[in-house]
Amino acid sequence: MLGNDNGVSRRNVLKMAGASVATAAGSGLAAAKPGDTVEVNVGFKSTSGQKAALDAASDVVRKFDSLDIVTIRAAKQAVSGLENRADVRFVEENSEVHALAQTLPWGIDRVDAEVAHANGDTGAGADIAIIDTGIDGDHPDLQANVGSGKAFVKCRGKGCNYNWSDDNDHGTHCAGIADAVDNSRGVVGVSTDATLHAVKVLDNSGSGTLSDVAAGIEYVANQGWDVGSMSLGASSGGQTLKSACTYAYNNGVFLVGAAGNSGPCTDCVGYPAAYSEVMAVSSTDSSDNLSGFSSTGPQVEIAAPGSSIYSTVVGGYDTFSGTSMATPHVAGAGGQLMANGASNTKARDTIKSSAENIGLADNESGAGLLDVAAALNYDSSDN
Repeated sequence: MLGNDNGVSRRNVLKMAGASVATAAGSGLAAAKPGDTVEVNVGFKSTSGQKAALDAASDVVRKFDSLDIVTIRAAKQAVSGLENRADVRFVEENSEVHALAQTLPWGIDRVDAEVAHANGDTGAGADIAIIDTGIDGDHPDLQANVGSGKAFVKCRGKGCNYNWSDDNDHGTHCAGIADAVDNSRGVVGVSTDATLHAVKVLDNSGSGTLSDVAAGIEYVANQGWDVGSMSLGASSGGQTLKSACTYAYNNGVFLVGAAGNSGPCTDCVGYPAAYSEVMAVSSTDSSDNLSGFSSTGPQVEIAAPGSSIYSTVVGGYDTFSGTSMATPHVAGAGGQLMANGASNTKARDTIKSSAENIGLADNESGAGLLDVAAALNYDSSDN
């Protein structure tokens, strides 16, 4: 049911996500002159090696309690002498480390969502349901925004802290695009303060049935939630799925669906995106070209960034590509508009009327590229 999201372009899982994660700077020890003072970490094999390091030091910066290491400042020439000792394991520059700050993914930047954030539009008060594989409710970039959830398929594996937990990564990735917290770590979403709800209709292989998906859509409508983000699809629908979409639409839910990843093709938008009750989303790349995998057709209403999108996954971060990634950009924008009082139909109309013309055909991008700032009556120069 996920289609083929043109997979993972790279894997970059940060198990210790946050501002405390750091990376080492490049070494400058080799460039120092013999008389220059350098700061080094010295690992020693015995007390004689420790004594040699301390004797060479002009200043002792640190003695570790449990490690056979000392940090010293010493002349480069003295440090070179330590490197040649048999009772010294290593000598290394005590190089700087820097916090890895929050990243603004290119897609969030391209649709000018950060302009909305700067003007106080964060989606606070809206409810966005991610109808997918679940959400990692303990992710540091999502936890503050995750509300309730419901599972229509079983979660499998060690990470199933809740019955609606994500055992695939896909739903968590979509959740981060729609609504990752603005918290100086990881990534930021299109909305940043909306409430996320995990509606798990796809299993750990990314598959589910029409009945599972329909039940999830019905559930979203019955909870009175604002947005249903559906980064899933099939080549054909059915009366059950259609009925659920109609029910949700009539009950005020803004349904957003991935056009599909069957491109290049014509008139090949999948279901439920092809239904009139759902806003079908195609995918663009960072050069505003239609993504090569993106399905097209007359049902496409809007385009959004979907190629090489960096976002949250279970326990970390990763880069995925697909109309699945484009869809939650639009869902996040819908959350912002509905937080400001727009109905589902008004949000949909506003997103279309404010879209940016990027020169693609109607069946490729519909009204154009999502422009969150314009939808909320801001200009990019306001940031």
